Amino acid sequence: MFFTVLGVVVLLLLLVVSGVKIVPQSHVFVIERLGGYHAAWDVGFHFLVPFIDRIAKNVSLKEGLFDFDPQPVITKDNVTLEVDTVVFYQISDPKLYTYGAEQPKLAIEKLTMTTLRNVIGELELDETLSSRDTINTKLRMILDDATDAWGIKVNRVEVKNIEPPHSVKESMEKQMRAEREKRAAILTAEGQKESAILKAEGEKQSLILQAEARKEAAIREAEGEAKAILEVQKATADGLAMIKEITGVEGAIKLKSFETFQIVADSKSTKIIIPSEIQNLSGLVSGISEVIK
Repeated sequence: MFFTVLGVVVLLLLLVVSGVKIVPQSHVFVIERLGGYHAAWDVGFHFLVPFIDRIAKNVSLKEGLFDFDPQPVITKDNVTLEVDTVVFYQISDPKLYTYGAEQPKLAIEKLTMTTLRNVIGELELDETLSSRDTINTKLRMILDDATDAWGIKVNRVEVKNIEPPHSVKESMEKQMRAEREKRAAILTAEGQKESAILKAEGEKQSLILQAEARKEAAIREAEGEAKAILEVQKATADGLAMIKEITGVEGAIKLKSFETFQIVADSKSTKIIIPSEIQNLSGLVSGISEVIK
């Protein structure tokens, strides 16, 4: 009898101990009682009623990821691409996650592939290759909205790789090479243009400086000639004034007449009639020269 009671007590203790559950950090235990949802246990100490309660699911609240294999996707211009994606998710509602979908990972994978085909099917190849951020944003919004009913929040969707066919890659490489050669030719032409402009500017400045130098030389030469003429005129005026003082006005007039006769004599006239006053002028000039000396 004693051993029977002892056995029952030990059995009850084992049942009690087995019913003690400790929920770790970042986890939630979904508890069912008699086959139906009962509670979601957070971090801490809990007691599970034997034979009545059971842990339906141990849900991790940490951020997880689904890394899907590459899938064929056709663009708007009928180019088949191999696209692989990564979905970062987090459980937002343990109850919905437990009872919302039979296979959440498979469901998200199929939904991701379908959505990806729809999004890329609206874009051409060039837009697809240059619009990863747009594709990621659209995928995240659609997946996040669809997975709310499963208790899953989609934080990010990343398109890891977009692999075009080999023929398309060759065409793209040729196009890129042509673009690089075009840019190089444009840069060379612009350099030659700049060089020609600089050379023309230099020649222009040189011509301007030469013209200014010739102008300055002409101005200085004209100023010198003007000064020489002034000196000659001044000397002539001084000479006439001296002659006037010595011989009077009549002598000065005769001297000017003699100078005019010299100018006329230098012309091509074949006949010159010399007035008697001018014939006698040479003696006057000699006398004046002696007086000046």
